Amino acid sequence: MNTMLKGSTTAEGRGPHPRKRRCPSGRRKRRARDLFLVVCLLLAASRAVRADDVAVPLPMQAKLLATVADYDKGFGDRAKGKVKIVLLTSKSPESARAATQMQGVLKALPAIGGLPHEESVVRFESGAALANLCRTDGISIVFLMPGFGGEIADIKKSLDGVSTLSVASVGSYVEQGIVLGFDVISGKPKLLVNLTQSRAQKIAFKAELLKMVKVIE
Repeated sequence: MNTMLKGSTTAEGRGPHPRKRRCPSGRRKRRARDLFLVVCLLLAASRAVRADDVAVPLPMQAKLLATVADYDKGFGDRAKGKVKIVLLTSKSPESARAATQMQGVLKALPAIGGLPHEESVVRFESGAALANLCRTDGISIVFLMPGFGGEIADIKKSLDGVSTLSVASVGSYVEQGIVLGFDVISGKPKLLVNLTQSRAQKIAFKAELLKMVKVIE
């Protein structure tokens, strides 16, 4: 009995000391592991945010764009028999992938505004080059893919006075100066219209459309 008590006492006396010596090292390892997991989660979250910039799926955007064309008073005059659409990409690989997807979706539409249409993918170089392309090639629509940042101001300024409808796949671009865009508001897809910029680009929408969209001035 005494032997058992001594053994028990010895085990209890010696047991905690090694654990105390190992604890700081163990804690450091656990903290390092936890920090690594947090960093991984943050990186995943940042990628998710970038992917979520396009709030409305591209196929739905294409269908909404085809509907908007019916409410664009000067659409037929600008198109002159064929709707020419530029899918404008940035340097981002995501932007190029979105353009490829949008091109496929648009090609599946029989008509836009009751007219045949063609799409071309153009990589953004400068606002001046874009404006010149719109004028010389009679571009009806410039559709900005995701991936643009500080270039929006240049695009807005350069398209002033150019009778081309600028469309944004990312809703926040409309506030920065793109005429038309798409977003999700209260869980539903919503059209956004920058009314000031639409006037600057000689785009006049019918009153029926403006009653259904979120107007930004």
